[in-house]
Amino acid sequence: MRYVPVAFLVLLAVAVAAPGLVAVADPLAADPAGALAPPGGGGLLGTDHLGRDVLARVIHGARHSVSIGVAVTVLAVSCGVLLGLAAGLSPKWLDEALARAFDVLSTLPELLLALLIVAITGPGTGNVILAIAAAQLPNYARVIRAQTFVVRRAGYVEQALTFGRSRWAITARHVLPNVLGPIPVLATIGLGQAVIAGSGLSFLGMGPQPPAAEWGAMLAEARNYLRVAWWEALFPGVAITLTVVCLTVVGRRLQRRFEGRTP
Repeated sequence: MRYVPVAFLVLLAVAVAAPGLVAVADPLAADPAGALAPPGGGGLLGTDHLGRDVLARVIHGARHSVSIGVAVTVLAVSCGVLLGLAAGLSPKWLDEALARAFDVLSTLPELLLALLIVAITGPGTGNVILAIAAAQLPNYARVIRAQTFVVRRAGYVEQALTFGRSRWAITARHVLPNVLGPIPVLATIGLGQAVIAGSGLSFLGMGPQPPAAEWGAMLAEARNYLRVAWWEALFPGVAITLTVVCLTVVGRRLQRRFEGRTP
């Protein structure tokens, strides 16, 4: 059972990279005559209100939903590492200013902050990615800042300073590589949170627009047909849930390994 989450994530990666290998049906092909067919009657997972194959849309929707999550995580980690390093290596007044900014942003719920940013910048996939990344950025920046305080007082860093190495060289060679240890754990769990946030904003109509197959947008389209076609909403919801649960499980295992505990 311990390898089930990893197996699911591998299958998910295949669906993101090459959905055509897993789903043969066209996710955008509508067939009004076969609309709202139950699972088994019009395809393995049934059809939606326009007669589109639900299985194909769930599989192809992984590319949109997971790609948004990956883009958010890469952007949030990159900016968080830079700002965390800047705070940890800056004079005290600048460090205090950045630390208070991180604290204020961290007190706001991520989805609410992202929703506020999208309301200002406007809908669209790019703006959704920027908004969620801005909301997640403080989580990474605070960890990197704390790690930087520890590493910069290490003996090898002080020795490099006595040898006359420049601060840029010390940061690039000694500080940066040694503060990145917690990032894989945080990024794995943060990816699941980004998938939820991206799907949530798409559900509200701020992400990829119909007829694009995206899990949150699929849930939004399906909410008006819950009484007559429960499967149209169930399977995108299951896909989101399984993705987040598996990412969280894998992230926790990485955390135990990082902390030296038995997985």
